[in-house]
Amino acid sequence: MGLGAILVSSFLVGLSGAMMPGGLLIVNINETIKRGLLGGVMAITGHALTELVVVLGLALGLGSVLGRSSIVGTIAVVGGALLAWMAVGTAKASRVADLAVTENPGVSAGNLPSSGRFGSLTAGILATVSNPYWILWWTSVGAAYVAMTMEQGSAALGAFYVGHIASDYGWYFLISLALVSGKRLISQRVYRGLLLVGSIFLGILAVYFIWSGASLLLNL
Repeated sequence: MGLGAILVSSFLVGLSGAMMPGGLLIVNINETIKRGLLGGVMAITGHALTELVVVLGLALGLGSVLGRSSIVGTIAVVGGALLAWMAVGTAKASRVADLAVTENPGVSAGNLPSSGRFGSLTAGILATVSNPYWILWWTSVGAAYVAMTMEQGSAALGAFYVGHIASDYGWYFLISLALVSGKRLISQRVYRGLLLVGSIFLGILAVYFIWSGASLLLNL
């Protein structure tokens, strides 16, 4: 994949994951209620910093094995299998997913006590590392992305990280903005439609990962 394709694909994969309800969403909502938009942004920044550490760690750790097609191929196949599982789960969720969090009217940042200066940042970090699904994702899909992009150089690795984090910031900022403004910024129908489109994309990417990994393994 070229840099543009890596950027777009990592954004879409990240968005599909960000849109699924989880611990980070709850933290984003709580910190937004306590501190307004700043609290929500700081919570996601904690998440982003954690993932930066993971990406750098994977890049350094995988650097010594990237010459082994068997390792990269295996990681790609496993990552593709998880993406396929995510695609099925996202498709099912698209039929019943609820975005009721955007319906809270007129939340004011001053109505609740403010957390400490680094409270929101820490909350984002803790919500991230305590999520077993997040750990599973990075040891399979994330590792496969890092391994494949590193073969194209640091620019490709940077494009992957920027695209991935941009999806988190974009989605959770939208949630925070909806909370502080008291407005529904995205309809239920559109939300479910986005999840369905995301599931299709995840399925396509799963095929690509599995095909790429299998090709490497068969050519050993």
